[in-house]
Amino acid sequence: MTVKKEEKTFEEQVRELETIVGELESGELDLDKSIVKYTEAMKLIESCETKLNNATETINKLVDKNGKITDFEINE
Repeated sequence: MTVKKEEKTFEEQVRELETIVGELESGELDLDKSIVKYTEAMKLIESCETKLNNATETINKLVDKNGKITDFEINE
């Protein structure tokens, strides 16, 4: 039986990314550990970007009076 790992929230991922950046900036990691941490950071960045893009798309959609979803546009 496979147990699905619960996905971290955006905020949890950002905190984890901040921790990794701090570790990399410290200069205390050897090359192999730095590469592993860098790879983890890149995966977190990709996941955060996806979540932000999805949130932006959701926010930019409005439902009009007829229930039709329309793009949000600012008229200046």
